[in-house]
Formats: sequence, C-alpha cells, structure tokens
Amino acid sequence: MSKLIGIDVSTTATKALVIDQGGSVVGVGASSYEYDTPRPTWSEQDPHLWWDATVIAVRSALEHSGVGPKDIDALGLTGQMHGSVLLDDDRQVVRPALLWNDQRTAAECDEIRARVGRERLIATTGNDALTGLTSPKLLWVRNNEPDNWARVRLVVLPKDYVRLRLTDVPAVDVAGGSGTGLFDLADRTWSVPVLQALALDPKLFPEAHEGPDITGRLTDAASAATGLLAGTPVVAGGGDQSANAVGVGATISGRVALSLGTSGVVFATSDGPTVEEDARVQAFCHAIPDRWHMMGVMLSAAGSLRWLRDAVAPGDEFTEMIDGASRVAAASEGLLFLPYLSGERTPHPDPKARGAFVGLTTSHDLRHMTRAVMEGVAFGLRDGLDLMVQAGAPRPESVRASGGGTKSALWRQILADVLETRIDRVVTEEGAAYGAGLLASVGAGHHASVDAAVDSLVQLEPGCEPSQNVGVYRAAHARYRELYPALRPIFHADD
Repeated sequence: MSKLIGIDVSTTATKALVIDQGGSVVGVGASSYEYDTPRPTWSEQDPHLWWDATVIAVRSALEHSGVGPKDIDALGLTGQMHGSVLLDDDRQVVRPALLWNDQRTAAECDEIRARVGRERLIATTGNDALTGLTSPKLLWVRNNEPDNWARVRLVVLPKDYVRLRLTDVPAVDVAGGSGTGLFDLADRTWSVPVLQALALDPKLFPEAHEGPDITGRLTDAASAATGLLAGTPVVAGGGDQSANAVGVGATISGRVALSLGTSGVVFATSDGPTVEEDARVQAFCHAIPDRWHMMGVMLSAAGSLRWLRDAVAPGDEFTEMIDGASRVAAASEGLLFLPYLSGERTPHPDPKARGAFVGLTTSHDLRHMTRAVMEGVAFGLRDGLDLMVQAGAPRPESVRASGGGTKSALWRQILADVLETRIDRVVTEEGAAYGAGLLASVGAGHHASVDAAVDSLVQLEPGCEPSQNVGVYRAAHARYRELYPALRPIFHADD
C-alpha cells in the first residue's frame, strides 16, 4: 500500500498529490494565495504563504486519499523557479521574495553582463542575464536595500523554503539551481567564478542535489504540522518545468514537452549541455541525473486567449469562443496575432515587445480573432522549437503536451499542424506535482531510475496527427515572423 506525495509550490497555489504504486493519483489537495505588485512590473510574495498552503494541501490530499501517514514512503518537491528567498542567521525571512515574473532588475542584468562578460556568462550558465532569473534579484536587493542585504545568510528558491520547513536542511535541486543564473551548467553545481565576479559569497547557497536524491527527512515539527510521519524522506525534485517534463515522460533526447498554460513552454531534453549561441532559449540541468534541457518560454500563451475573452467578450465561455473558432478556416482568413502582451522571452527577449492583431477587415469577427490568437500562440511555440533544433536538438517525432490550453481539441490540432508533429497528452493532468511524485518514487526505491518510473507509470491518450493544413500554416507562420522586426521600432520608440 506504499504511496508517494508530490508537492508543487506554484505562483498562485500549492498542490499536493498522493500517488499509488501504479501511478494513479488517489488524493489531491490544494490551497491558493495571492502575490503582491507594490509597483508596476514588480512581483513579490511572502514565503510563509507557501508553508501554510503546503500544510493545508498535504492534509487535504491525505484526507482525500484515505491513506494514513505510515503509507507515505517519500515526498518530492517542485515549484516556481527563479524566486529569491532571503533568510537571516535564524533562517527567518528577511523580506518578501522577488518572483520569476518580477521585472525591476534591468540595470542589474547590465551589471551582471559587465562584471562577468556576456559571452562568458552564456558559456558558463547557459543563459544571458534575464530579469526573471535569481541572480539580478540578489544584486537589486544589495544595491537598493543594503540593510536587508546585510542580514542575508542563506538564499533558497521558493520550493526549497518549503523543504527547509519540512526537513530543517538547506538544499536545492540542480534543475532549480541552474535557473538562478549562478550555476555551472556542465558541472551541475554553483559556478564559483560567476559568484566571485558578482561578489556573492558561495556560503549563501545550499548544496545542490540531483532530482531523485534524498535531501532530508521530516522533522518532528513538520510532522505535527502536516500529519505525516517524522523521518519521511524528502527528495530534491526539480523546477516546475523539469518536473512537468518528468510527469509527461519527456525524459530522453528527441522527446519534447509542451506546456500551454498562462505562459507557454516548449522543452527539449538532451544528453549533454546544449546552449543556443545567442541565449534566445534557456538551457538548464534536467531533474534527471546526467541530462539537460533547453526551454523556450512565451509569457502570454493561454493568457492571450483569456485577455481576448476579458477585453472583447466578457462573460463568454472559452468553450463557446473555441467552438466559433473551429468554424473558421485555418489561417483565420489572413488575420494574424502577435502574442507579446507581456513582453516576450522567446524568441525575442524583449520586455518592450507588445501584442498586435494584423490584417483586420470588416469580414473578421470574434471567431476569427479567437482562432488567430490560438494560431499566434502556436507560431510562437514553433519559433522556440526551431531555435532549439538549430542549436542541436533533434526535430521531435512527437510532443508531450500538458496545461489547460491542451484540453481544447482544436488547439491540439493547430499545434500538431504548426509544429508538424504528433501531439500526445498524458492521462494524468497533474503535471509538475506528478513529476515530483515520480522523482520521489525513485528516491524511495520503487523504481531503479527516472526512465524506469516513466516507462512504468506515464500513460498516453491517443495522439493528434498533423492534418492537411500543414502547408497553410507554413505560409502563415512565415508572414507571422515578419511582424516583430517590422513593429520593433514602434515598440522601442521611446528608447
């Protein structure tokens, strides 16, 4: 009756899953929370929210599953990447965490490039200095809040704050660590030369572990809070995207994961560190030992469809909008949508990029706009995939898709046609938390390796194959790719 728990500490909620040895989810618990925006483009969160939500989610999942604490063999952790949790000598929170979507650090990104050198930075860490990463956030606090910075003795990521509360052991997984901008990508640990160039003490950062490694065990205090047994092992886990890739089975080279939520991610596993020369896609360590991945990130994917609904058709159901879009021919009668509503990261790392409809006529209505949004998001994901293939990733024979947007059969078909490959969905839709549970299964000894766990537990629904619209979308995508270069001068008119 052995069970596992996967915990996902996301930006808006913490979810806990109880998973049995056959891979079925037998219990789910969740608790939501908000984040703060003290100024435009700033994004902060109180780390205590994550711990409180973890306690609620775990207790709820246990109650829902009907299993007892003695049946839980191990926990796996995943969650939002890049956030900066700053702790003092007593491991108390110094200030609210700056989150992955915080955009205040442009000056610090320039400082990092000047201190390290952009080419050296990309070659070492796999990434340019990006406002979303952890490293510029640390420099921002040092530059702007020196009193707070003077108190900092430990830096952890959001899920690793929860780990600390569970085990009293500071630790980070290599996937999450490589998303800080401070990791040596090839060596899978902190880069001392980069830390030295940025005048950051290596003692601030916890030991790095591979995804299935046991990093600690539940303390008596954590046991009393969560209802789990003291001594239950907690494995390293992975950042949300690498854990999601484990959960959908994108664990070997040539198998791509695609996540279509508020943001959109296309994710390619590799057997070695592969870096796109201009860092337009991100390169990180995978949660699987001795594997890496590249990742293209769109900031407004399914979020673009939500924006359209809220701005143009408030009160309409998404199903109604998509049903209307299904009655419009591929390529939306010449209407194109540029989905850069929040700036963009891939393929154009440009916070000033903006969204646009191009080609509107009096014959277009909400049906065409809806389909154009869905197609524009697919084109943006294709841009990220193409960059990864150019960098050395094999062109995939299939893509493992997850996220709320992939529930739409129309959107899955558009993706299959635009990406020119089969789109598969997994039976279990729990994504990152499920992947964290699979990593826990390896740490608990249920499976000998992550590959074995995936082969045993991840099940697929029948896939969606490309249709006769492939050629139509090739032509439309070529026109779409002309939009950003043409509009960039307008986006940057105030530079």
